[in-house]
Amino acid sequence: MTKHLYLMRHGETLFNQQKKIQGWCDSPLTEKGKQQAVIAGSYFSERNITFDGAYASTSERACDTLELITHQQYTRLKGLKEWNFGAMEAEHEYLNPPLPYGNFFTAYGGEEEQQFKKRVSDTLLKVMQEETGKTILAVSHGASCRQFMRNWQHTSQVDQQGRIGNCCILKFAFENDTFELLEIINHDFSGL
Repeated sequence: MTKHLYLMRHGETLFNQQKKIQGWCDSPLTEKGKQQAVIAGSYFSERNITFDGAYASTSERACDTLELITHQQYTRLKGLKEWNFGAMEAEHEYLNPPLPYGNFFTAYGGEEEQQFKKRVSDTLLKVMQEETGKTILAVSHGASCRQFMRNWQHTSQVDQQGRIGNCCILKFAFENDTFELLEIINHDFSGL
């Protein structure tokens, strides 16, 4: 049986607006971020997509985004948290190294890139293996979504070179313990 995972990034936060590194620290959704979540939610409702299971990172910004998309019960998972940037958290983004980051943040007490990718990938694999339903929503973070995409790029024809924007939705098929990225849904937030 093929299942579908809708993996999405949270809405815009105060730190996103201020161009600060967020990681494991947290800041609230802005009004724009809340509106982005509502627009993302309408994507699902307009297509009659309902969720058999819902999951969010334990970060408030991910939980708040999910709660604006659906009113159903959901599970908070630490494995879906953003990359731990160590002492670089809450600093300005201009301090980031050029991409790819690799293990840059370990010097500041952060996570190694492969350790981070494995954490997110293992968490989502376990979710999909244990879920009995067919359609699952998971709200996470920009780098988390990107690392998960990279982990499964060998099975997928779809890719996005640019940044994963707020409330971007990644639709994956899941069968035989394998994910395939089917579609990337970017919303038009130009009116916000």
